[in-house]
Amino acid sequence: MPKLEQKTARLTVLIDPSKKRAFEALCASLDVTPSQVVRKLIRDYLTQNGVQWTPGDHGEDNAGDADGQG
Repeated sequence: MPKLEQKTARLTVLIDPSKKRAFEALCASLDVTPSQVVRKLIRDYLTQNGVQWTPGDHGEDNAGDADGQG
């Protein structure tokens, strides 16, 4: 079972309001939070670029995701 992250850190992203509304609506329709989607995108991006990381190290985010990976 993968280790879950234990701490959170805030990341502020600036996007245009219409894109934000569309993203939030899509997330709601899929029963996931925007934070869950962003965390998964970041994990996938790190993996695609060969960046090694361990959940829980250096204060990564912790809230559980629908995919069960933290």
